[in-house]
Amino acid sequence: MSSFTLPSSDPAVTIKLTSDLSKDQLLAFPAFEIWLKTLQRSLSLQNQASHQFHTAPYVLRDIEIQAIDFFGGGRLGFLKFKVEVSNEKGERLPGSVFLRGGSVAMMLILQPDDTPPHTETDKHVILTLQPRVPAGSLNFVELPAGMIDDNGTFSGAAAKEIGEETGLEIEASELTNLTELALSISPAGQSDTEEHLQAGLYPSPGGSDEFIPIFLWQKRIPREQLQEWTGKLTGLRDEGEKITLKLTRLEDLWKVGVRDGKTLAAYALYEGLRQAGKL
Repeated sequence: MSSFTLPSSDPAVTIKLTSDLSKDQLLAFPAFEIWLKTLQRSLSLQNQASHQFHTAPYVLRDIEIQAIDFFGGGRLGFLKFKVEVSNEKGERLPGSVFLRGGSVAMMLILQPDDTPPHTETDKHVILTLQPRVPAGSLNFVELPAGMIDDNGTFSGAAAKEIGEETGLEIEASELTNLTELALSISPAGQSDTEEHLQAGLYPSPGGSDEFIPIFLWQKRIPREQLQEWTGKLTGLRDEGEKITLKLTRLEDLWKVGVRDGKTLAAYALYEGLRQAGKL
């Protein structure tokens, strides 16, 4: 096990590495860079006299990498580490972190094109069903998740399945970022005197840095096409099929996707922004 001092840290922060992780790999890992910058920004705000920790500020002192996972091509994927954040009184903040970075979630709404425009009539949402071993499930119902690739297109396993089953391709130019839209009118919006968290949902902030911006995509299609997909996209999987799709009515979304934080957050954002006249 090797260690090094975090560059430009004051006071000095010691980082202990595992044998299969180098200093350069860690510092070049985008998720680590974002997490560190975000934490350092939050700690710096303690200098303000109005901050609740101003009289006994907390300091980042050391980071101990405990385990890592690599993805294909040798890319650094997940990190598990412990952090010491403490003050001069010896008080510590909980600091066990599962670092994985951000992803995106898509609320994909389809509506028959014979309904009146700008109404909620007959709207349906696409959900995915797939194994999620960390949840102990082989059939987890959730909002499609993935990433926006370098070409500005929604990508990942869910996007691939949607493309194969429906022919739909979701372009970034057609998306509405519900999270950013809500933050723009929220007291939680960022300023120079506030923390600069990522513009996304944090599903498990007590243990993970994961953040998920939630996007909305709406499309009006022929009613016959929607009826065809409703009969086809039932969530039933062929033998050996790992991921499949399900269409559910918008008003039933909160019940069907009740175990998925992304689904519930998307539904709440959609309804809240619609009532606020932002959608």
